[in-house]
Amino acid sequence: MLKAIILAAGKGTRMKSDKPKVVHEVLGKPMVYYSIEAAKNAGCEKVCVIVGYKAEEVEHSIHATYESLGLADEMNNRVSYALQKEQLGTGHAVKCASDFIGNDGDVVVLCGDTPLVTADTLESAIRRHKTDGNGVTVISAMLDDPFGYGRIIRDDKGLDRIVEQKDATEEEQAVCEVNSGMYIFQCDALLSALSQVKNDNAQGEYYLPDTIGIIKAMGLPVDAVPMDDADQIRGVNTLEQLVEAEEIMKNR
Repeated sequence: MLKAIILAAGKGTRMKSDKPKVVHEVLGKPMVYYSIEAAKNAGCEKVCVIVGYKAEEVEHSIHATYESLGLADEMNNRVSYALQKEQLGTGHAVKCASDFIGNDGDVVVLCGDTPLVTADTLESAIRRHKTDGNGVTVISAMLDDPFGYGRIIRDDKGLDRIVEQKDATEEEQAVCEVNSGMYIFQCDALLSALSQVKNDNAQGEYYLPDTIGIIKAMGLPVDAVPMDDADQIRGVNTLEQLVEAEEIMKNR
């Protein structure tokens, strides 16, 4: 079975709003809706949304959107929730959905604040993941200005690791291939790796990208697959970025 996890627990302080970031709307629908739909249309049978800040408001927003589309029953059958009580990083957030992940099949991990990702991009990465038998496949992108993004560090065998901006050396910061924050994992490999992730980094958080080195050490292939359209990794962190995302969506 193919499943998806949507990370939607953060407050989004740069939005300058008391609303949870992922319920801010793009073309009349909450951002998180687009991530759920991309996962669904890429073949994910079940979706778990990780909620935290104002969790009930996020859940209500999702339910109300599907209800307005006449799809409430489908949403109830497909979408579930897991609570991240403390914001301790992306690795910790995904671990909150351990029961949902299980040991069978693959799971796609997406962000609730990247509404521009398409099902076509996800499908392409999922095919590559399955064909190559990867333990994890990272969806990456090439950016002229990669500041702020985790860098994809490759070796002669392919993907070596991902280094966050704050932990990167000067040489690593010069790399233009970046982590989109979207992944496909083998479920059993992900659960095993999450149990080994530590928080000895600049933020004191449990980083999901740290699972890559752990899965690689298991002997499973790991890779990064660049998407064709770098706009799709645009995260919405400010009201200005929300307007930009809406313009791109309109042009589609």
